[in-house]
Amino acid sequence: MTYMLDSIEDAIDRKFLVTKQLKAQAEPGNIIHVLNATKRKDGCLVEYRVTDVGKGYSFRDYVVKFDNVAGFCKWARPDNFIARHYESFDLKEIQNYIKVTDTSFVQFGLPIILIGLVVFWLLGLFVIKPVLGIVIAVIGSILVIGGVLFLYRWRKSRVKLALYGKISSDWGVSFK
Repeated sequence: MTYMLDSIEDAIDRKFLVTKQLKAQAEPGNIIHVLNATKRKDGCLVEYRVTDVGKGYSFRDYVVKFDNVAGFCKWARPDNFIARHYESFDLKEIQNYIKVTDTSFVQFGLPIILIGLVVFWLLGLFVIKPVLGIVIAVIGSILVIGGVLFLYRWRKSRVKLALYGKISSDWGVSFK
């Protein structure tokens, strides 16, 4: 999930979800409020405050420097859902949400598909008789690709549904 600002000044007075770890900065999963952001010759300077002080942070201002706007966008992204319901989730749930939503199909599914294809085609061509082996390899390939696509979509929806279920329990709504 990629988000890009046109200018670092556009981030001022907005809330962002920290997605990457930086030394001596807010931990991934925290919501930050950008107080000031300036563009300099040597990069961008962002002043922010962690919005929830109950997680080991104080009401002090933090400053972080990035080489460019893209560096800031890799570190933090806007997420209205998490920002609205931040107090309903614990840090571990938010970090899992970040991990799952930031994972692309190429990162998650492609390695599994490649390994599955190699296994089925090696099995089909070298272990089983030629004609039956090719049929098994083709069917196995289709099953691997379909299974990984299903697993990738199911994983993303399961995490989101768990978070929705947690906040909707206050409303009396049950997601299944």
